[in-house]
Parts: sequence; structure tokens; C-alpha cells
Amino acid sequence: MSEFAIDVDASNFQQVVIEGSKTRPVLVDFWAEWCGPCRALKPVLEKLAAEYQGKFILAKLNTELVPELATKYGVRGIPDVRAFVGGELADGFTGALPESAVRQFIERLFPSPADDIRTAAMVLFAEGDAAKALQMLAEASKLDPNNEQVRLDAAEVMLSLNELEQVNTLLDSLSEQTAGRPRAMQLRARSEFAQQAVGAGDETSLRAAVAADGNDQAARLALANWLVAQQRYEAAMDELLEMLLRDKTWQDGIARKTLLNVFDMLGGSGELVNAYRRKMASALN
Repeated sequence: MSEFAIDVDASNFQQVVIEGSKTRPVLVDFWAEWCGPCRALKPVLEKLAAEYQGKFILAKLNTELVPELATKYGVRGIPDVRAFVGGELADGFTGALPESAVRQFIERLFPSPADDIRTAAMVLFAEGDAAKALQMLAEASKLDPNNEQVRLDAAEVMLSLNELEQVNTLLDSLSEQTAGRPRAMQLRARSEFAQQAVGAGDETSLRAAVAADGNDQAARLALANWLVAQQRYEAAMDELLEMLLRDKTWQDGIARKTLLNVFDMLGGSGELVNAYRRKMASALN
């Protein structure tokens, strides 16, 4: 064990983990004596903590002694490693990963030379300059080719341009861990919604079709899918609700199914989702 691997419990968790992570990343290893995979992962973590010489701190927490902290952070199986950065939970993994995978996980916690360019690119994107944003993200990728956040940013920009093949290529290139995180999963879902609208026309033509014939359910569904892909969720759900009101059975109730998919993509709950769940229930009755 090294000076950079520390046993933590309720008495020092705040100081070591929360406050400590404001100056450097802290990895919390949730473990227990009876856990075989924990015993396999522990020496890997301790070796890397010693090797990195204080670039990060390893905090080891015995879940048998401090179950309340495991519960607080939603630990359901061990070993479970959580990374804290800037006083907040930033990332994590479960299971006894090989050393190479743990090293990659750790490296992602440190500032990247691409971060400033990424930030500037996404500011430009928010201001409407998607082309320049993509140029800057390409520069960021050259600086840090393994930075998966750059790929996620590029996927988001390309999705706004309806470059779905490139979006899917970027998402397919992500590691299993990154692909399973909320942002990547939402981008994947938005891409799938956009795919459903391929060939149906742009927003202007779809709105014109709906205006010309309010019962054109195909055009309305394509419009809703397109709106979801562009993160205009309320507008999309309004179109789906209108489909329910006009014909809830059309194409085997696809409007209801699509609404449920949108709810899932948005996390399944929350003020917006709950409001539209009530509207859907009313439209179905």
C-alpha cells in the first residue's frame, strides 16, 4: 500500500473524498472482505495509485463497515469504483476490470489538452455555427485521439446536421463503458428517431403536409421523430398526442409506443415526462 491509498469511513469520507477531489481525482473502491473479485481488483488499484504518485487518491471503503455510504451512492454490487472530481461524482465502473482498462478509466479523469478546444467548439455550436464547431472538434481529436468526449460532441453536432451515418460511426467507436452512459445512450436514441424520419422530408415540408391534411399520420409521425432528434421534445410529444387523439390505433398504436420511447429517453420521470404521461393517459381515455 502507498501513501496515496487511504482507508475511508463515515468519519473521513467528506474530507478525503469530497474535499480532496477538489484538487485531484479521488477513486473510491467499494469492497468487502468476502468479495473475491474485490481481492483481485484491490492490488491493481493500489499499484496504480503508487505508480501515479498522487495524481489521484485511492479511497478504500469497506461496505460491510459503512453500508450507509454504499447505499447513498447506489452501490448494488461490488467491487464498485466511483470517481469523484471537483467535489462531485464524475464516473465509475463495476467489476474487476483488467489493469489496462482501469488505467484507461483513470486517464479519462485528468484534464485533456483538447478540453479548451472542445468547450469553444460547443459554444460555437450553441451559437449556430455547426461547421466551425466540427472543424474545431477535428483539431481537438488530433490533440487527443482517445478522447471519447470529443467523439460525443462531434456526434451531437453531426446529428443536428442529419449526418446519421457519421453519427452512428462515432457512437459505434465508443468503449462499452462510455456507450452505456446517459449522454451516449441519448445520442443513440436521438439518432434512431432521426433514422425513422429519413426520406420523409425536412421540417418545412412535413409541417406543410400536416397542415394540408391533419389526418396524415405518417407525416405527423415523421415530424415528431425529426423533432425528437433535434431535442425539441415538447413539440414532438405534442404531435404524438395529436396522433393519439386522431387515431390511437393507427399502425398498432405506434404513437403511444413512440411516446413511451421518448419518456424512456428522457429518463422515465421528471416534471416534463410526468406532465406528458398525464396528457397521454387523458388522450387514451
